[in-house]
Amino acid sequence: MSVPTAHKILIGTAIAFFAFFALWELRDYGASGDLFSLVWSVAAAAGALAFAAYLRRYVRALERS
Repeated sequence: MSVPTAHKILIGTAIAFFAFFALWELRDYGASGDLFSLVWSVAAAAGALAFAAYLRRYVRALERS
């Protein structure tokens, strides 16, 4: 396995984790109404989006090389 492939897998896993955690915290917010759960949900969703943007830039950079 090449380093770029391993890096893409790692970043994809991070995206999945952040998305799962965002949904988990959003569900907790719906059940308990705890404001911190909503904050964590938004933060995790932002993390997933940031990693997705990074992955997209990384793949495009690899295609240009």
